[in-house]
Amino acid sequence: MASRRQIRYSRLADDENYGYDDGTRHNDPRFDYFPKSRDKIPWKSIALALFLLLLGCLLLLLACFIFTGHMGGELSQAYSLLGLGILAFLPGFYETRIAYYSWRGAQGYCFTSIPDY
Repeated sequence: MASRRQIRYSRLADDENYGYDDGTRHNDPRFDYFPKSRDKIPWKSIALALFLLLLGCLLLLLACFIFTGHMGGELSQAYSLLGLGILAFLPGFYETRIAYYSWRGAQGYCFTSIPDY
């Protein structure tokens, strides 16, 4: 059996006073707001979203062609193309929609909602 280690743990600070004993609050730098951060456009993320959107549309179209018999293939291929198409289309459509509404200036949409890579 392993022996118990002699480690002294210290108590974490309460959420109420953010680590100060006198109860005063301070700003957490993780949540600071900088007006220029809202102006930054995440081009790589938008390009990835457009790529996923187009790839998903293509895969869904191919799956529809196999289902309707306009293209040769088995049903198992059509179902796998359908699944992959849905997996590519949904995140691509979601982020492209956010980027479009942010570009148009719709209320509640901003480019900071899109993760930057």
